[in-house]
Amino acid sequence: MENSGVALVTGSSRGIGRAIALDLGRHGWRVAVNYRTDHAAAQSCLAEIEASGGQGIVLQADISDLEAHQRLLQVVLNRFGRLDLLVNNAGIPSLQRRDLLELEPDGYDLVLSTNLRGPFFLTQRVARQMIAQVEAGIDRLPQIVNIGSISGQAASTNRAEYCLSKAGLGMMTRLFAVRLASYGINVYEVRPGIVATDMTAAVQEKYDRLILEEGLTLLPRWGQPEDVARIVTAIAGGALPYSTGEIIYVDGGMHNRHF
Repeated sequence: MENSGVALVTGSSRGIGRAIALDLGRHGWRVAVNYRTDHAAAQSCLAEIEASGGQGIVLQADISDLEAHQRLLQVVLNRFGRLDLLVNNAGIPSLQRRDLLELEPDGYDLVLSTNLRGPFFLTQRVARQMIAQVEAGIDRLPQIVNIGSISGQAASTNRAEYCLSKAGLGMMTRLFAVRLASYGINVYEVRPGIVATDMTAAVQEKYDRLILEEGLTLLPRWGQPEDVARIVTAIAGGALPYSTGEIIYVDGGMHNRHF
């Protein structure tokens, strides 16, 4: 299997992040599998990568903890000597679905810290490393992929902090795309819709009805983590060399307003 580079996928012990790590591994990437608390799940992900012929390491770090970022990056560099792809996937949902008029500051701060502040400063640190690689003449141009959400544009008043964090991630994508373009470092947002993960399991009945009976999505099914993973792997493989700062929707057509 040809080695395609080194990837760090945050929050990749489960859900969408796990699917991304596994798909990259199957395509020859050396993958740093990041997790916050579930070491066993991260080890299981790594075992699957290795079973498919890939390579990787497992790295514990809470992305909301800015002090952990340098350690996270340094372990990747110590092991592989470079970082070619950052996938900002780690994120948490609203702690409670409650009306925005009742939203408490602690819940707001936790979600924004994990979903936006942490990824921003991790990307800042990684971008400096990627610029150094470009200037050193390393043989491939690095890329950054942010995993957003349709909630970044569809207002949900009982998940205000989550919507705000994902809307901010969209602007973060554009900002880094503008800043890094001169180095040839492309930045993308992959924006999933309703994807079947443990995060959405609690609302399965609601979205079954909206998708299958009320036409919420043009394609009448739930998204799967693998749908998102395929797009990330395509980007990582250089499928969009003349695009940057773009949103790639993986939502079954949900973002297309229809009557």
